Amino acid sequence: MNAPAWLTARPVAHRALHDAARGVIENTPSAVDAALAHDFAIEVDIQLSSDGEAMVFHDDTLERLTLASGPAHALTAAQFKATELRGTVDRTMTLGELLARVGGRVPLIIELKSRFDGDVSVAKRAVEVLAGYDSPAALMSFDPDLVAAVRRLAPQIPRGITMEHAYDDPEWDILSPATKFTWGNLLHFPRTRPDFIAHYVKELPSTPVSLARRAFRLPVLTWTVRTPEDRAVAARHADQMIFEGFVP
Repeated sequence: MNAPAWLTARPVAHRALHDAARGVIENTPSAVDAALAHDFAIEVDIQLSSDGEAMVFHDDTLERLTLASGPAHALTAAQFKATELRGTVDRTMTLGELLARVGGRVPLIIELKSRFDGDVSVAKRAVEVLAGYDSPAALMSFDPDLVAAVRRLAPQIPRGITMEHAYDDPEWDILSPATKFTWGNLLHFPRTRPDFIAHYVKELPSTPVSLARRAFRLPVLTWTVRTPEDRAVAARHADQMIFEGFVP
């Protein structure tokens, strides 16, 4: 496995260190700067613009985070950057801009967003951009196809599977029961060979995760830690937390 020590060495700020009440919005330059100031590792999300650029943006649609509406993937990179974000003067970064801003000062854990349609272009673009970045960075995704693509395209980049156990939130209704079972029990492991696991904190402990942690020495990150109870679960069943809503 390919999991370096830096992966779990410090708490990971979820979508960087954001605080909307102070005008510091998730996945923005201000949130990145706040995490850097506290020396936290940084987790962000990326998805492709319509012209193939990796943009640091979480949602599938624009309404929650911007003054625009519609599907995020319909925007070009230039349109992403021209779109006003709610509650801040910041603009959406490209992955390359994020790397330049962080400059290797803290580890980056980059989640590849997926539409679960077999398209692995976001993995290809992330690998291309990271090829010139000689500093701590890992890629992860809920989508085993994207994790397998990273394994194939750039086996030297640490790769992780983001996961739940039950996948019972309505957002997962797109998955068949068989797929939920496969993903929740890591049955894609021979194909993806993840170097680490990022697991939903409310579903820990998990037997498949505990087995992988022991048998393959896979580090376990857990998300999203928000409460003292979550922190206690993370301390017992994971190797590091991905947190938000407080400063540890």
